[in-house]
Amino acid sequence: MPATTDPATTDAEDHPDSPQHTATQAELSATKRPSPRLTLVAALLGFALITLDASVVNVALPAIGDALGGGMTGLQWVVDAYTLAFAALMLSTGAFADRAGATRAYALGIALFTAASVACGLAPSLGFLIAARVVQGIAAAVVLPASLSLVRQAHTDAAARARAVALWAAGGSVAVALGPVVGGALTTAWDWSGIFFINLPLGAVTLALLVRAPRSERRPAPLDLPGQLTAVLALTALTFAVIEGGATGLVAGAFAAVAGALFLWIESRHAHPVVPLGLFRDRAVAVAVATGSACSVAFYGVIFVFSLFFQQVQGRSALFAGLMFLPMTGLIAVTNVLAGKLASRHGPRLPMLVGQSLAVLGLLLLLYADTSTPALLLAFLLVPLALGCALTVPPLTAAVMEAVPADRAGVAAGVLNSARQVSGGLGIAAFGALTATGFST
Repeated sequence: MPATTDPATTDAEDHPDSPQHTATQAELSATKRPSPRLTLVAALLGFALITLDASVVNVALPAIGDALGGGMTGLQWVVDAYTLAFAALMLSTGAFADRAGATRAYALGIALFTAASVACGLAPSLGFLIAARVVQGIAAAVVLPASLSLVRQAHTDAAARARAVALWAAGGSVAVALGPVVGGALTTAWDWSGIFFINLPLGAVTLALLVRAPRSERRPAPLDLPGQLTAVLALTALTFAVIEGGATGLVAGAFAAVAGALFLWIESRHAHPVVPLGLFRDRAVAVAVATGSACSVAFYGVIFVFSLFFQQVQGRSALFAGLMFLPMTGLIAVTNVLAGKLASRHGPRLPMLVGQSLAVLGLLLLLYADTSTPALLLAFLLVPLALGCALTVPPLTAAVMEAVPADRAGVAAGVLNSARQVSGGLGIAAFGALTATGFST
């Protein structure tokens, strides 16, 4: 029997002045009100997603090579296509996020990243995969500054904002730690495409959470398109020169030198350069950028080499290789927190010196690794390098923030992070070139 409705009740509830209608409107308004917690989760999840993709691919490289071919050179480009696009465009995407509004920019970046991830998983050839990785890197460059802007906008209280930013940063550290393990597990249980398809549900959840994020205002922000273009050309050509070598590499190197010189000329004359050259006149900034770059070369280069070493030389599975990095990466988040406290108490110099000393010790220990070294021993030999870099990066970031005026903090942070990402990509290119003819002691 169909239910009947009392007309009087219906009219009362539908009347705009009725208590029931007012209550309903209040409930709807409450459900649509921006939620700082959900905004933080959305921002953290997106940041973790793009950070994860920087490390999750490494242990899947042998499987990608078996499926799509390409040799060592192709595998280097699978990693570097993402890293270079991410690093080079990060110089301008902060300004883009301001012009478009952080919420819109973040949604666009996550949607593009998710679509590119699906394209990566469906890639029929290595060239297609590399092209899709470039798109992933472009999207990641948009996501990173927009995600941090969302966190800042959602938390108006200074103390709450500081806690939220710390949680946001910790999410990236956890993603770095889990990357090799997740990559190994997905590659072993599924195949290499699983490391990309997993981004589809994660991206969808992030976009769903974004509904509760505050809508960001658009703000005028200058763009240096000539500087950005020449930076991309110079960095791509330099990486190509390192990876390819030979006569082709020499031509690419010459092109990189010309593009680099043109970049410096543009930046010295542009009213709003993507890389203000005056930043490097401050010794603290110059040392911090150089130190962060050195850490990235060592850290990302070593992970790239040993991901291949565990599988191609020692014959281990992708899951086993991923687990071998867990002692190394698992301590990073904890050490980052410790480094921040040390820097607050003693200044940045002490933890940076201790960190770099540990990193050098770790690299010296790895000189004794060869094909007969037990994998478990290698896993722990990698730990000092990771601890050293984890102790170094937070203090050097703090040193840069202290050295520049408040109105240039965002630009300085972008330059530092971009330099670290570029150096990581060049480290992979150099380490891959050294091992292209086979691993040796």
